[in-house]
Amino acid sequence: MATPTRSQYAGPATRFSTLREASTIFVAIVAICVVFLAFSSCVSSSREGLPPDSPFTDQVELEKPSLPDGTAVGDITSHSAELWLKTQGPKRIQVEWASVEAWKRISAMASVQSPAARTPPVLTGPETDFTLTVSFEHLSPGIRYRYSVLAEDPDQRERASRPHVASQGEFTTLPDPDTSAPVTFAWSGDLGGQERCRQGEAGYPIFDTIRGQRPDFFIFLGDTIYADGVCLSPPNEPGSNAIATTLPEYRAKHDYQRGAPALRRFLESVPVYVTWDDHEVKNNFAGPFETQMAAGRQAFREYWPIHTNVSDPHRLYRTIRYGADLEMFLLDTRQYRSRNADPDGPAKTMLGAAQLQWLLEGLAASTATWKVVVTSVPLSVPKGGGSAVPGYDGWAGGSDGTGFERERQVIVEAILEKRLSNVVFLGGDIHWVQANVYDPNRDGTPDFYEFISGPLSAKPGRLTAPSPTLHPTTLINEEGYDNFGLVRVTNQEFAVSIIDGAGKTRFFNRILARKG
Repeated sequence: MATPTRSQYAGPATRFSTLREASTIFVAIVAICVVFLAFSSCVSSSREGLPPDSPFTDQVELEKPSLPDGTAVGDITSHSAELWLKTQGPKRIQVEWASVEAWKRISAMASVQSPAARTPPVLTGPETDFTLTVSFEHLSPGIRYRYSVLAEDPDQRERASRPHVASQGEFTTLPDPDTSAPVTFAWSGDLGGQERCRQGEAGYPIFDTIRGQRPDFFIFLGDTIYADGVCLSPPNEPGSNAIATTLPEYRAKHDYQRGAPALRRFLESVPVYVTWDDHEVKNNFAGPFETQMAAGRQAFREYWPIHTNVSDPHRLYRTIRYGADLEMFLLDTRQYRSRNADPDGPAKTMLGAAQLQWLLEGLAASTATWKVVVTSVPLSVPKGGGSAVPGYDGWAGGSDGTGFERERQVIVEAILEKRLSNVVFLGGDIHWVQANVYDPNRDGTPDFYEFISGPLSAKPGRLTAPSPTLHPTTLINEEGYDNFGLVRVTNQEFAVSIIDGAGKTRFFNRILARKG
């Protein structure tokens, strides 16, 4: 098999791409093996045709001490995925992967070259805080894949010893856009705020609760850390008792979160799509005007499996297309926004011109049954600032004339004018549960919906009713418990549950799909 190239390098983590030829080679090898099976055995105890360090051999044993923070798979599409890992000090890393079915067949072969894709060796180092993100590309839709991470010390080759298998895992690519397939996913945000940080053996036990629901993926909707807060010890685990303002300090905040066993277990078994909100940098920050944004953004990208757009390496907004029935638009509400204190009007933006155009065109062109806009801040909750950062921080404005209602109205008018059906907004940030049915044109027919979940682990927010501007009907407005949202989607319905940290369902609503 030819060696994958490093053509996908971009941003803070090293990336690799697979070969299109891998599947062709595999089919040819299997065909040869099937022919030989009629006359002899294709199984050999020597595995002489496989590399001696390959995880497809029987001699390699799984070890994990070099990956104390575990692994995470994210940004899965129908043809690609991202694998994140962090090593304990410098390690030479290679990753090998193939479909689970191919993996099983490969392990039974002998005297053949493994058709699994494998990266060239790469050395983790302090320039990325020993993190690494590997891109799996040219995959097939709806297929279960298995990967194996090989690790060795930088000087290990001089001692003629083998690398060890530091981690193994599996993931499934998304179905293609023509395939109707049910899906279950969870979403929430706000982890470790207001001194409600890692506590006890699990650290953040709510992740065990989410994992127990067996979601196909999880959307981490911002505030993955609280860089501008402290976690005093006791009662919290030590390691996050200072405010972060520099790159090493931001990295330390992310690393502290990964010290929670429940979070590591979760990330090793549930794929994630992650975006940020304000606390990855600073409370209520506006990207173009925040000097700390570059450092906070670098640490954030280093610690999550986020695909890098080579032509725009800082871009975080992206789509998730799950088969014929679900398309999600994951927004970046921080990097391009105007100052919160600026008066609302034509020049004020939360998304920036390019992202707004991307969203409007994407919604209009989407063929998915359900079109879901994922925004880290709420549509209608008036979320005022303070003396340090004045102005309203969410989409809704207030009596001071700030907010982002003008840009919100552009999105609303596009939904109405194009008669887009089955539009749902998912939000977070406010630290309580709220659900609204909107009828902005007041014709008696719901035009879109909003569901807000969170926090994962933070102090409850101050309960506030939604602004009446978009004519909402509020289904729930409740605080006082950590929670997450769980969504089950088919071509017929969009069913939303809010579940608390103990696993109790606090709210349920089912939307039936409108045709046309």
